[in-house]
Amino acid sequence: MNSLRTFLWRTISTLSDRLLEYTGTIRKDADNKQVLDKLKVEQERGITVKAQTCTMFYQHKGQDYLINLIDTPGHVDFRAEVSRSLAACNGALLLVDAAQGIQAQTVANFYLAFAEGLEMLPALNKIDLPSADPERVLTQMRDTFEIDTSDALMVSAKAGLGIETVLPAVIERMPPPSGDAAGRLKCLLIDSWYDNYVGVIALIRVFDGTMRKGDKITSAYTGLKYEVGEVGIMHPDRTPIKELKAGMVGYIITGMKESKEAHIGDTYMKVGEKVDPLPGFEPTQPMVFVGAYPIDAVDFTKLDESISHLVLNDRSVSIQKETSTALGQGWRIGFLGTLHCSVFQDRLKQEYGSEVIITAPTVPFKVRYQDGSEAIISNPYDFPDLTTRSGPNPVEDVQEPIVEATMMFPQEYLGPIIELCEANRGEQKECTFMNTGERVLLKYALPLSQLVDDFFGKLKGMSKGYASLDYEDSGYRTADLVKLTLLVNKKPVDALAAVCHRSQVDRKGREWAKRLKNLLDRQLYEIIIQATVGQRVIARESISAMRKDVTAKCYGGDITRKMKLLSKQKEGKKRMKTIGNIQVDPRKLSDFLTNKDV
Repeated sequence: MNSLRTFLWRTISTLSDRLLEYTGTIRKDADNKQVLDKLKVEQERGITVKAQTCTMFYQHKGQDYLINLIDTPGHVDFRAEVSRSLAACNGALLLVDAAQGIQAQTVANFYLAFAEGLEMLPALNKIDLPSADPERVLTQMRDTFEIDTSDALMVSAKAGLGIETVLPAVIERMPPPSGDAAGRLKCLLIDSWYDNYVGVIALIRVFDGTMRKGDKITSAYTGLKYEVGEVGIMHPDRTPIKELKAGMVGYIITGMKESKEAHIGDTYMKVGEKVDPLPGFEPTQPMVFVGAYPIDAVDFTKLDESISHLVLNDRSVSIQKETSTALGQGWRIGFLGTLHCSVFQDRLKQEYGSEVIITAPTVPFKVRYQDGSEAIISNPYDFPDLTTRSGPNPVEDVQEPIVEATMMFPQEYLGPIIELCEANRGEQKECTFMNTGERVLLKYALPLSQLVDDFFGKLKGMSKGYASLDYEDSGYRTADLVKLTLLVNKKPVDALAAVCHRSQVDRKGREWAKRLKNLLDRQLYEIIIQATVGQRVIARESISAMRKDVTAKCYGGDITRKMKLLSKQKEGKKRMKTIGNIQVDPRKLSDFLTNKDV
């Protein structure tokens, strides 16, 4: 090969399909849809969840080129995938819809690529749509990103228009990767996944040197040594080759069996050849936490193994074991967002046949104590009782995470969306009208707890699907937060605790108490359901006892006989209540936690 080129393909998978067809990597076929979206959940939802790489061979002006393409997600919940992909690239295609224009996630990912110093090629997609307005969108791109759009590419991925102009532009306008193929080996681990037959498969970008089968390599992070059993490229599936040279992206199989050994961002080098480790990646901080529990306790061990393998393929997930009195042994799992959590749950079911009960999502709260110490609380049940600030180390204040949300939508929806943000305790930061007022860029500081409470669904519904949303962490802010607890016959249900703003706790308490009443079965004694904040009961529901008519055979006679029977029945129910144990069906509890009708 005369040159090696590596670039990031940042947007829709349809364009990746057309490029793979154009270069002969895959045969032209009507069934070629989302070829690089290999997960079942991606094909079902029509979204990209995992960044996927593919090596293409292309001839231009008589020379052969090898081009590494990476198809990445667009949703904010999978930004960690984008960041890792950018570290392996020399350029990116800034692809914008010619009809809808710039979206919120386009802005966020542009600045990620800009911070990496990547060469970016502007391009418009869907130019064949009747509603397409290329001039308007190019003006948006110039004003928003301050880039030259005079030579922007014009394509339609679905119709195949303009595809032949893309790769020549990549070759002529993007820089080739630097690196010395004859130097000391230095490669970056950018992804990994588990295979039942060969163990851990590592995806790497080679910055210097050459890697071959049989090479003995070591990890800069763990210090462990491995012998390379196979090297190859994704074309689009695993294709073994003789060697990976500087500038190439490919996979290696080393016989690694423990998933925890594959540390994303690690540097691999040859044994005995010391090199300076690559910068790697900043660890991602989970923004949403849920409790996960097996539906049947006997499945815990199998489920634990399945989750470990799945976490290997998604290192932005944090996991810690915990125990619930209501649901037994489980895990406290941290995600980057609610969609990330939903996709993880679907993958667990589809790839490993495992189902779990997921508790209501919560966010990490910061508790500051009067002695100056701090604690991050991710489990609502561990949140301190702020109604009494006594004890050896009283609470000074509590803080909740804030995000800066960026929304883009047509101007006609501005009023309702501002009302939505204000109702969710938002604070407006910016309101910019683009293209003579046709579209609006709106920025709000919002509590993350409000954002995970189906904010995006409400935003989409309010704007008829035209609004887009992106957000980034903006630190912590002091807030008036309290813990809402549900009691069943004066015993707390730890899986049904929540941290709420004081202004919302009464409404939520009444709603949860009514829903839990519909969840529980009647017993031979009365069941009392209470929603409490500290010692204060804010809502109460009761389920009356099933009662046998013990006086059915008393015909006439002294009334005291009936009263004795009723009194005896009452005493029996009181004894049952003292030793009775309310059992909640795990599947019904799962429906309650996912807001399904029960």
